Amino acid sequence: MNTLAPEKNVNGSPTKEPPPRERILSAAHDLFYKHGIHVVSVDQIAEAASSNKMTLYRHFKSKDELVAECARACADEWEAEWKANVAAYPGDPLGALRNWCREISECMTGEERGCFMANAAVELAQAEHPARRVIEGSKRAHREALVSLARDAGFTEPEKLGDAIFMTMEGARICTQSVCEANPAERVYAMLDALLTTAKRA
Repeated sequence: MNTLAPEKNVNGSPTKEPPPRERILSAAHDLFYKHGIHVVSVDQIAEAASSNKMTLYRHFKSKDELVAECARACADEWEAEWKANVAAYPGDPLGALRNWCREISECMTGEERGCFMANAAVELAQAEHPARRVIEGSKRAHREALVSLARDAGFTEPEKLGDAIFMTMEGARICTQSVCEANPAERVYAMLDALLTTAKRA
């Protein structure tokens, strides 16, 4: 018999444990992010999720599919955050662009190993890996969203500005892992803000 009392929330009722699929996804994302995809085994994921390999394979046909689902969850999170940012600045695309640059810059400060998607893309060199298609699609959508917002804000060269912002963000995430000092948010935002300030508008 289990003698451990279940955890309780603030109102005294037992907390509901997430379903197995959610636990496996969460554990896999955490382990992949901290240690890398190739070195983490299915056994380690199952153990971290308080599950077993049989249950894991019931929800995910392979480790590759699990990696792809982790990438898809990140892509969905980015899309939701982007939509919320744009919605917070109705009729003000420039304000939305500036705020997004600020949020991305601040986010980098808390990233121990950079961007999950960028790290995964480096590890998964084979173009046919299902996660690469998810990652490439998400990155392409991010770049296109920046270009679209730059166009809505009246910049005369939205494609050029969108590319500059996107590449600055991506490059900064790589740099902050190894060669830059701690707390890079202020400097990264200053670079992104300079792009927005100096670019020509109609």
